[in-house]
Amino acid sequence: MGAGPGDRLIRRHTVALRALLMVADLATAVAIFALVAGLRFGGASWQDAIAQATGFVWLGPVTYAGAWVLVLWLRGLYRLRARWSLRREATDIVSAAVILAVATFAFLFLVRLGDVSRSFLLVLFPVQAVVTLAFRAALRKAFEAVRRRGGNPRFVLIVGDGQAAQDFADRIEAHPTLGLRVAGHLAEGSGAASAVTRPVLGSVEDLESVLHGNVVDEVVICLPVGSWGLVAPITSVCEAEGRIVRIPMDVVGLPMERGIVEDFDGRPVVSYVYGTDRALALMTKRFLDVILAGAALIVLSPLLVVVAASIGLTDGRPILFRQTRVGLHGRTFMLYKFRTMVPDAEARLADLRHLNEVQGGAFKITRDPRLSRTGGALRRSSLDEVPQLVNVLRGEMSLVGPRPPLPDEVEGYDQWHRRRLSMKPGMTGLWQVRGRGDPVFDRWVRIDLEYIDRWSLWLDLVILLRTIPVMLSQQGR
Repeated sequence: MGAGPGDRLIRRHTVALRALLMVADLATAVAIFALVAGLRFGGASWQDAIAQATGFVWLGPVTYAGAWVLVLWLRGLYRLRARWSLRREATDIVSAAVILAVATFAFLFLVRLGDVSRSFLLVLFPVQAVVTLAFRAALRKAFEAVRRRGGNPRFVLIVGDGQAAQDFADRIEAHPTLGLRVAGHLAEGSGAASAVTRPVLGSVEDLESVLHGNVVDEVVICLPVGSWGLVAPITSVCEAEGRIVRIPMDVVGLPMERGIVEDFDGRPVVSYVYGTDRALALMTKRFLDVILAGAALIVLSPLLVVVAASIGLTDGRPILFRQTRVGLHGRTFMLYKFRTMVPDAEARLADLRHLNEVQGGAFKITRDPRLSRTGGALRRSSLDEVPQLVNVLRGEMSLVGPRPPLPDEVEGYDQWHRRRLSMKPGMTGLWQVRGRGDPVFDRWVRIDLEYIDRWSLWLDLVILLRTIPVMLSQQGR
C-alpha cells in the first residue's frame, strides 16, 4: 500500500485499516511459522516442531514475525495507495519475502547457525507471501464493505457548489476506506449555476444553521478566489464549534497561520484542526473502551441482575429508562439507564422547571419528587448509569468524555457551548470528578472544554481512577 510521503490526510483517516493490517500480519506470521514447522517436522507438539526447525521455541516465531512486519513496513505496505491493485500488492509482498529470505540466509551463513533448518525456511517464505496476500486482500475488502455500508462514517460539508467543489467531493468518495461521506454543499451565493450533483443544504450564510441541523465532522472550503474573504468567518465558526476545516490549495497565496499542509490524492490541502484529531490515540481509546466496558459488564452482571430484580419487584416495569441524547457532532442515540423515576416523569418535567438548581442549559434538582423508591439509592451510588456500558460497546459513548445532553438542551446552547460536542460523550468525565456540585452550567462547559483541549489517554485513566471514590462516597445525584 505504498504512497507518497505527503499523503498525511489519507493516512490519518486510514489509521484503523493500517493498524488492522499490521496486527493481522504479526498474527499470521506467527501462525504460519508454527504451521509450517508442524507440517515439516511433525512431532508430539508444535513446540517440539518449532524447536526442531530453529532450535528455539518462542524466540524463533516472535523474531520472524517482527522481521516480516518490519520488511513490509520498509516496502511501504502500510501506506495507502491512491489506486490499489492486487498485482501491485502481490509484487510488493513477493519482493518483501525475497528480501527477508536473502537477509535471513545471509545472516545464518555469517553467524553459522546450524540448528536452523534451511529446508523449513525454503517452504516458509513462499507460504508466507501467499497467505499474507490473501489475508490482506480479504481484510481490505471486508473493511471497505463496512465503510460502504456506512460503518462509523465521518460526514463532510463542502462549502461551494462550483466545479472545484464537485471535483473534490468526487475525490473524497472515490476513497471508501477513508470512511468519509459528503453530507452536502453550501452554495456560494454568487449567482452562478450550481455544478454539484449532491444536495445543496443552503448558502454560505446558512453555515451555522446547517452545522446545527446536520451531523458534520469536517468542513471543506472550495470557493473561488473572489470569495476567499469568506474563509476567515467560516473558519471562525468552525473553530468555535470544534469542526475540522480543510482548504484545497488551488491557488498560492492564502494565509496559512496555524494550518497544516497535507496532501490528498496528489492535491495540496491546508487543514485547520479544531478539536481532537489524533487518529491512533483515538483508536486506542476506542479499543480500551470496548475491552473495559465488556469486562465490566461481565464482572458486574450478577449485580446488574440484582438491581434489575429490585427495580422490578419494588417499582415495577419498565426496568430500563431510554432517552434520546446528543453525541459527537450532533449524532443522536438512545441512552440506557436503570429507571430511577416514576413512569410519567417526563410528562411532569414542565411543572418542575421552576425548581431547577442549575444556572444555564441543564436541569437538575437535588430532591426530585419524581424519584422512585429505589431511585435515590441508585443515583447516589451511580449504579443507574451502568447500562450505558452498552452505549460504550455500540460506539455511541466512551467511558470518559463530556456527559451527553438532551436535544432541547443543545437547542439552547450558545455557540461556544457546542464545542463540547466535538468529543464523544462519556459515562464519566472531568466535570464529574471536579465540579459535580457546581450549579453554573457555563462552568460545567468550561471544564468539558478543558478536558477536550488537554485530552490524552493518561488523562482518561486518571479520571477513571478518580471516579471510583466518587461512586463509593455516593456523591451521585
